[in-house]
Formats: sequence, structure tokens, C-alpha cells
Amino acid sequence: MGFIPVFVLAVLFFVMMFGIGFILNMLMKTTWFPAYLFVLVILPVVVYSIWDRSAMTLWEHLSSFRLVDYITGLFGLAGAVLSGWTIHKLRIGGYKMF
Repeated sequence: MGFIPVFVLAVLFFVMMFGIGFILNMLMKTTWFPAYLFVLVILPVVVYSIWDRSAMTLWEHLSSFRLVDYITGLFGLAGAVLSGWTIHKLRIGGYKMF
């Protein structure tokens, strides 16, 4: 893949996870729930759902991912963490809505 599609994909996942995380944080009155959800639920479900267990082991499957896949995952995690940090700073700032 070229640089521009990878960049657009990374920014898209960052913005998507930031937005979903921000909304979840506001509705559930949590701070770090989206980051935990991303690491404990979303990543394992995605890895498990595309894994052909009859053809390869888990480590072979994880090594078959390309750099683009890992960059996308890291940017999604960064968006989830930044949404928690943003909500935390807004609450410290005195905004009761968040």
C-alpha cells in the first residue's frame, strides 16, 4: 500500500475510536473504559475471527500481519486512550456534563 492510503486509514481509525470512546465515556461516566474495551475485546475478537486455526498457529497468524495492520491498531488504541485523557481533563476542568 502507498503512504497516502495508510495515512488515511490510520487517521480514520484514530478519529473513529476517539469519537466512539468520547461518547461512551460521556454516557457511561467512565474514563478509561474504551481503552480497556479496545485491548480486551476488540483486538482479540478481530484476531480470532480472521484466524484460520487449521492452517497455522497463533504466532504464525500474528506474524502474517503487515505493518499497516499494526499501525491501524496502534492508532485506534491511541484514539481510545486520548478520548479517556480528554474526558479526564474536562472533568478536572469542572465540566459536569462529562
